[in-house]
Amino acid sequence: MKQTKQSSAFPSRLSMVAVACQIACLGMSSAYAQQATTSNDPVDSKQVTITGKKVGMGLMVQENAPKARSTITAEELAKQRPTGNAYEALELMPAVNSYNYDATGLFGGGLTLRGFNSDQIGATINGVPVNDSGNFAVYPQEFVDQENTCTQFVTQGSTDVDSPQIGATGGNFGITTCDPSKEKRFRFMQTVGGLHLTKTYMRYDTGMVLDNKARFFISYSNAQADKWKGDGGARRDHVDMGFRTDFDRFNSVSGTILYNRAVNQNISSFSLADLNKNGYYYDYSTKFIGHVTPTKGKADNDPSQANADSYYMLTQNPFENVIASTTIKARFGENTDVKVIPYYWYGYGNGGVQQKLVSEGGFLNPATGKNTVGVDLNGDGDTLDKVIVANASVTRTNRPGVTASLTHQFDNHQVLVGFWYERATHEQFGPMVAVGANGESADIWLKEGRILRPDGTPYQSRDWKTISTGYQIFAQDTISLMNDALTLNFGVRAPTMKRDFTNFANEGAGTSYNISKSYSEILPQLGARYQIDNNNQVFASLAKNMKAPPNFIYATTGNVVLVNGVATMPVDVKAETSFNLDLGYRHQSDKLTGQVTVYAVDFRDRQATAYDVVTNTSSLTSVGKVKTKGFEVELGNTPVNGWSFYSSLGYAKSEIQADLPVNKTASLPTAGKEMTLTPKYKAGLSAQYETSVWYARLKAKYTGKQWATMTNDELVPAYTLVGFDAGYQFPNTGWMKKPTLRLNVANLLDKQYRNPSSFNVTNAQAYGTAGAKTVFYYLGAPRFTSITFSADF
Repeated sequence: MKQTKQSSAFPSRLSMVAVACQIACLGMSSAYAQQATTSNDPVDSKQVTITGKKVGMGLMVQENAPKARSTITAEELAKQRPTGNAYEALELMPAVNSYNYDATGLFGGGLTLRGFNSDQIGATINGVPVNDSGNFAVYPQEFVDQENTCTQFVTQGSTDVDSPQIGATGGNFGITTCDPSKEKRFRFMQTVGGLHLTKTYMRYDTGMVLDNKARFFISYSNAQADKWKGDGGARRDHVDMGFRTDFDRFNSVSGTILYNRAVNQNISSFSLADLNKNGYYYDYSTKFIGHVTPTKGKADNDPSQANADSYYMLTQNPFENVIASTTIKARFGENTDVKVIPYYWYGYGNGGVQQKLVSEGGFLNPATGKNTVGVDLNGDGDTLDKVIVANASVTRTNRPGVTASLTHQFDNHQVLVGFWYERATHEQFGPMVAVGANGESADIWLKEGRILRPDGTPYQSRDWKTISTGYQIFAQDTISLMNDALTLNFGVRAPTMKRDFTNFANEGAGTSYNISKSYSEILPQLGARYQIDNNNQVFASLAKNMKAPPNFIYATTGNVVLVNGVATMPVDVKAETSFNLDLGYRHQSDKLTGQVTVYAVDFRDRQATAYDVVTNTSSLTSVGKVKTKGFEVELGNTPVNGWSFYSSLGYAKSEIQADLPVNKTASLPTAGKEMTLTPKYKAGLSAQYETSVWYARLKAKYTGKQWATMTNDELVPAYTLVGFDAGYQFPNTGWMKKPTLRLNVANLLDKQYRNPSSFNVTNAQAYGTAGAKTVFYYLGAPRFTSITFSADF
């Protein structure tokens, strides 16, 4: 179905907002601790810990992994704004530096983990890899409704040995959805807030059916909000469904289908010069610059316009995706368990600013590979003009895969072996459609009404097809010694990524060519945990990780040189690798849980844009080492007289090891400098008072100063954000259970702050013949308030 445009206020939802406000005024709302007792899988040993003692309001659990690991539970997620995304949920963790483009969470955000960018961190949902198969980017607002999430976890130093990752040098984070409820119920939630925010969420659980062995759920949500600056907004429709069938304690089948359809308008990023000129609340233009009146035989050019001043209706980013998976668990004999997870990932959409000024005479002639063919875009009978059209980067992904593992217990050994395989077909192309006199495109999805070349084929600003075949085998032996006081892990995984990249002749690159490259590594992991006594343990881990290069290095942007039509890569871009060492101590008692970790990261062959003095080419290449060391502290308590606390502190000292050549005569002085987006200090605090029917809490996140450039010549100031959450659960009625009202206030002190929009800006000042680069920033959203009503029926 064709997506229609939404006005910035989305007036069709106002009646629902009014109804929700009336309900709230009657004292019926929110989802306070609505899923605190939900267990994802009572058979899965990984979930037993999560359903244990309540620590730090759900911001911590008592961990036993022989590596650094942090987990938040449904109890914490239930207290956050229901429109929030995965990055926002992790914000208080000591290793995580995250931010959102707005306060609702609907527009996405950025994240680094111990100085690794989000495209260097593996991401999974129910064991399914969700990093982009081309460039490994993560889009947290797309994945799952927060109301259906049971846990989110981060392994800071290494991926799990069975994690299906080919692009994770900096650890991984995972999301686990909640199983269907064993009790039949219908859940309703309504959120309203500033900026015309609404979210309606409904979920139906069948309870136990089919001879008391199976259960199902389906949920639907609609969320929308205006942007906090400028015109436009976001609209998101989401469907989650799942099932679980337990044949007995050890044999089960479960699965989920997660569907998302969203249309977001960009929230612009600006340089410091832009901010000084236009102010904090400036955004894309609210007026279309317009088409000129065309005259036959005359070169009529529409006005040109910088991206920052593009018309806001031409900055929409529609995207649709599906993540489907099934988990099959079976026991053979007394000591052997098998788990198989087949999955399928589909995505289609576009991004960026669509407003483009295109020459009518610049269409591709396939016979010559030159852009010399003319097309009349404005109907004046000539091809002499430049016309505003809608053009963007479209991505279509089809990505099936499977992970299978076998666990066998003998004596004091638990052996895990398995494999992962996927084949991702990733098509990236750039069609364009007409823009009307009102400034709106013929189709924001760029499917209908595509502008064609004279030969009937569509215009393409790029036309790539990448088939990425990834696979790995993995094995791990977990040994219990000294009456289970000492646990040793010896693991290895051997991933391979084959990129088969085809550039089809297009207006951006007129010659068709193909490049195939493979990347393989052997990645060992060692881990140990010693239980000193019932409450104290120490752990250590050492792991090697890797990330294959992104697929865009095979485009003709300096990395690829065509010689007599044959594509070559003068600079060999290696896979990134890192060695991660963690040493830690945990105290886990009835009243207090704490974890202290010291770590060191040796990051090798970091990929960045650089210049090769031998071949005289600029390219994305491996530019050397980055070393990071630091420590992380987490501390939380079980409730004492209604009071609960969680606190975290992180310290990271990164250092680039070498200067960066950028052209034939200049190198950037990066040796000894700190890595971008890696604040030295980060701290979090959450303090809550809770009774059997209500709670209130304050939370604060401090992000220390950080560098926006690798040469450390533009500094981002430190900032502290404070939030307030509260909830009240009313008595059950004859037809309504757990009616609850929740209040969420973000950026309580209305702080203004900024975060760099890119991890890879090299320098903000000129160094010899190396010109200065511009740093662009996403600005922090102002204070934002919402209320939520929740009840089960």
